[in-house]
Amino acid sequence: MPVPAFTARGLTRIYRMGEVEVAALRGVDLDIAQGEFIVLLGPSGSGKSTLLNILGALDAPTAGSVRFHDHDLAAADDAQRTAYRRDHVGFVFQFYNLLPALTALENVAVVAEIARAPMPAAAALELVGLADRADHFPAQLSGGEQQRVAVARAIVKRPEVLLCDEPTGALDAATGVVVLDALARVTAELGATTVLITHNAGIAAMADRVLFMSDGRIAGERVNATRMPPDQLHW
Repeated sequence: MPVPAFTARGLTRIYRMGEVEVAALRGVDLDIAQGEFIVLLGPSGSGKSTLLNILGALDAPTAGSVRFHDHDLAAADDAQRTAYRRDHVGFVFQFYNLLPALTALENVAVVAEIARAPMPAAAALELVGLADRADHFPAQLSGGEQQRVAVARAIVKRPEVLLCDEPTGALDAATGVVVLDALARVTAELGATTVLITHNAGIAAMADRVLFMSDGRIAGERVNATRMPPDQLHW
């Protein structure tokens, strides 16, 4: 049987704004296998980002349980959540958040310096096809190249988990394919457990499994027999 990476039961997240309560997650049960590539698909407000943030220990559930291997993320304190993020998780967001005064290589090296067993920063850039852009500053890179630097920054620590929130949301289709190809390649080479949020149903074919989210719940799922290469996706 596949080794479970994440196990969640009854996962609930309620945000309180004054006297108003908003339920972002409503009793989610979830199992994600080690090395699995998951796409979370659904409209805005369906709970995708909240679920991703809880898996990444950027947020904590109001109720329910969530574990990453032997880490109890629901019961973790701030220091434990910080250590979990530092040691196990790589994040890729829609906006690149690169440091403008640093080169591509230096942006990646900043993360390598705080990781336990990082790969060389140059090797991470090579994995995403940017070895020849290492000395360029963010302003000298295209949007797709900046996002690939962000991917390199996420994977330089050799993360067990890669969490991606709309990583192609600000890119055109052709550039998005390049970024998705980089994600697929590093996932395969590192053996990471990857969860990717998107509104784009066409991207779902590159995953092992698609979870459809609606109104804070997992409304259904689809298992793909094979992962489709990004250059064959229909956007």
